[in-house]
Amino acid sequence: MAAACLCGCRQASEKEPVDYVNPYIGNISHLLVPTFATIQLPNSLMRIYPTRNDYTTELLDGLPVIVTNHRERSAFRLSVTQGSELTPVVRTSWDQEHITPYSYDVQIADNSIDVRLAVSHQSAIYEFEFQDPSRPATILACSDRGEMEAAEGHFSGYQQISQNMRIYMWGEFDLAPEAAGVLKDGQISGEKKTEGRRVAVAYRFPAGTRKVCLRYGISLISTRLANGNLTREQQGFDLQAVAEYGRQTWNKALSSIQVEGGTDDEKTVLYTSLYRTMERPVCLSEAGGQYFSGFDGQVHQDSGVPFYTDDWIWDTYRAAHPLRALLRPQEEEHIIASYLRMAEQMGTCWMPTFPEMTGDTRRMNSNHGVAMVADALYKGLGVDAEKAYEYCRRGIEEKTLAPWCGNAAGWIDQFYQEHGYIPALRDGEAETDPNVSGFEKRQPIAVTLGTAYDQWCLSRIAEFLGRDEDAKAYLGKSYSYQNVWNPDTKFFHPKDKDGQFLPDFDYRFGGGIGARDAYDENNGWTYRWDVQHNFAHLAQLMGGREEMVRNLDQTFAEPMGRGKREFYEQLPDQTGNIGQFTMANEPSLHIPYIYNYAGAPWKTQKRVRQCLTTWFRNDVMGIPGDEDGGGLTSFVVFSSIGLYPVTPGFPVYNIGSPLFSDVRVNLPGGKTFRLIARDCSQANKYIQSATLNGQAWDRPWISHDDVVAGGTLELQMGPRPNKAWGAAPEAAPPSAKPL
Repeated sequence: MAAACLCGCRQASEKEPVDYVNPYIGNISHLLVPTFATIQLPNSLMRIYPTRNDYTTELLDGLPVIVTNHRERSAFRLSVTQGSELTPVVRTSWDQEHITPYSYDVQIADNSIDVRLAVSHQSAIYEFEFQDPSRPATILACSDRGEMEAAEGHFSGYQQISQNMRIYMWGEFDLAPEAAGVLKDGQISGEKKTEGRRVAVAYRFPAGTRKVCLRYGISLISTRLANGNLTREQQGFDLQAVAEYGRQTWNKALSSIQVEGGTDDEKTVLYTSLYRTMERPVCLSEAGGQYFSGFDGQVHQDSGVPFYTDDWIWDTYRAAHPLRALLRPQEEEHIIASYLRMAEQMGTCWMPTFPEMTGDTRRMNSNHGVAMVADALYKGLGVDAEKAYEYCRRGIEEKTLAPWCGNAAGWIDQFYQEHGYIPALRDGEAETDPNVSGFEKRQPIAVTLGTAYDQWCLSRIAEFLGRDEDAKAYLGKSYSYQNVWNPDTKFFHPKDKDGQFLPDFDYRFGGGIGARDAYDENNGWTYRWDVQHNFAHLAQLMGGREEMVRNLDQTFAEPMGRGKREFYEQLPDQTGNIGQFTMANEPSLHIPYIYNYAGAPWKTQKRVRQCLTTWFRNDVMGIPGDEDGGGLTSFVVFSSIGLYPVTPGFPVYNIGSPLFSDVRVNLPGGKTFRLIARDCSQANKYIQSATLNGQAWDRPWISHDDVVAGGTLELQMGPRPNKAWGAAPEAAPPSAKPL
C-alpha cells in the first residue's frame, strides 16, 4: 500500500510528455474541417476517433473500428445496446469522455454503459461495462459495404474501401453469447453470413452480464492476417496491458523533445502538435512483412523496409518531413523508399504527390516529393538517389502539371516548357486543356511557382549525383517564377498565353473561389512569398532588402478588404488572419521567417511569437485551419523550440524565438542538441546575443550538421530587440542567388 501511494504521488507530480497531449485541441473548426481527436500509436494503421462530426455533435454513430484514409469516417462500426430495437448502427448519446493518444473512455446510452478502448498497431480492445446487468446486452458489428460472418465466440468480415482494396476484421469476445447471427429485420437471425450494404452481425449476452471484452485485429490482406495481427499484438483480454504499451510507446516517441520553462499550456500545445505529426503516414506492413498496395492492387513483401502511405505531401513536405528527418531519420528513409515503390507499382515511374491508402489521388498542385528527397539527401539520409532523381524528373516532366490530375502532360505542360509559366485564362475564355479540372482550374501562379521550386530541388539532386549539366539546366529553370513577376505592382500576377498580365487584377480577391483561377486556396498576398528557394532574388525583384521588409510588414497589416463573411465565402482556407497573412494554410508557414533573409531577424522573432500565441492554443478551437496530418502542427513544433526549415533542400534551420528556456532534442545514436534561451519569457522574446558551442554566433540560422552533431545553441533573450543581431547581408540564411 505504501508503494502504491508513493507511485500515485509521483504520477501526480511528474507529468511525462504523453500526459501533456490534448487530442481535443482544434476539434471545433474555425471554418472547414475539424482536427479529430485521434487514438493511434505513432504512424500505425490502427487509427480511431469518435464517430461524430466534432466536439459539439450530440450523438455518436456507433463506435469506431478503424479509420482508413486521413479525415474519413470509420470502416466498420460497432454498436452496444440494451434496448430491444436493433439497427446496423445504433446512434447513442455520449458523456464523460476522456481521450488520450492511446485510449478512449466514454459513457453512452444516457450514462448506462461504460466504454473503454485501447489500441495497438493493428489491433484494439474494447471493454463494455453495463450499469444495469439485469437487462440483456447486444453488440453489433456492421460493414457499410462488404461481408460479415458470425460464429459463437468470434466474427469476421471485410469492408470495400475502393475498387481494388478491402479492409478485413477479426473480432473475439471473452464471454460466450447466448445468441449470435446475422441481423435481419431488426432481429438476430439463424443466418451466419451476409454481404451487401450496411450488413451486420449481432451478439446477445445473457441477463446478469456485467462486462464484455472484445478484441479485434485488422488487415488489408485477409481475415486470417487480421487474426494473425491480433494474436501477434495481444495475449488474452487485457485492456490495461494494451493501454500501458500504448502509453510507453507514445512517451518514448514524444520524449525526443524535452523542454523546461514555458507554461503548462505551451507544453500541451507543443506535445499535442508533436503527436499530430506522427499520425501520418501510416505503416501497412503486417505479420510476416506482407503489405497490400493500393497502387497496384497486389500483396508484396516489404523485405525488411516497412511500407508507408497516406501522406498529403503538398502539406507535409514543408515541415513534417523535415521534422521526421531530424527526429526519426530511419523512418523517413522508409517513407521515401515507399514512395519509390509506389512509383514503380503504378507503372509510370512518376513520383507520387498525394499517396493515400487506395493509391495516388494527385490532389493539389506541384510535385513536392522531390523536395522530400532533396532534403533527405543533403541531411545524410539513406536514399536511392539515382532512382529518386529519375522518378522525380519523370513525375515533373511526363505527368501533367494541371492540378488534381494524374494524366500525361498536355497543352499547358508544353506551354510551360516553352515559355516558363502556366498561362491564365482571361475572363470568358474557354478552357482548352482537358486535363484541367472544372473546379480546381489551372492555378497558374501556384503551379508556376511550385514547379520552379521543384526544379530547383531537382537541380540539388542532380548536383548531389555529380550530374553538373543537369544541375545547371534545372537551376536555370528554377528562376521561372520571374516570368510572372509584375515589376510595377511587385506581386506575382497571372499572365495570359500572349504574355500579357491580366488587366485590373485584384490580389486580394481575384481568381474566383479559392483564388484558383490564379493561385490556390490563398490569394496573391500569400503567393507573393512563395519562392522558398530564392529569397535573395525575391528581395532584388522587390527593390532590395529594406523594400522586402516593408512588403512583409504590409502583409501583416493589410486589411482583409471585406467583411469576414464575404472574405471567407471566397477564401475559406485563408483563416487565422493577421492582416493578409493566414496562419491556417501551409503556403504561409514560412512567411514570418523571411525577415531573417532581409536583415530584420528581430521581426521574425516578433512574428513567430505572435503567430504561436494568437492561433495555437490549448482549447477546442486552438488550431486556426485544416490540420492536414502534421501540415500545420509541424510548424508549431519547430517554431516552439526556436527553429524552422524554411527551404527543404537546404540542410539548415532558421532561428526564431523559442517558447522554452531549455530545449533538448534527443537524436538517434544518443546525441542531444540543446537550445538554451536565457531569461526567456512572454516579454523576453527578442534575441540579444547568441553562441554556438561557446563561440559567438551572429547568424539567424544554424546548419543541420551542427544540430545532429549534438551542439549547443545559447540565446540571451530580452524585452527589446537587438536590431543588429544577425542583420548583416552575409548573415542571411542560404538562398539560391540572383541571376
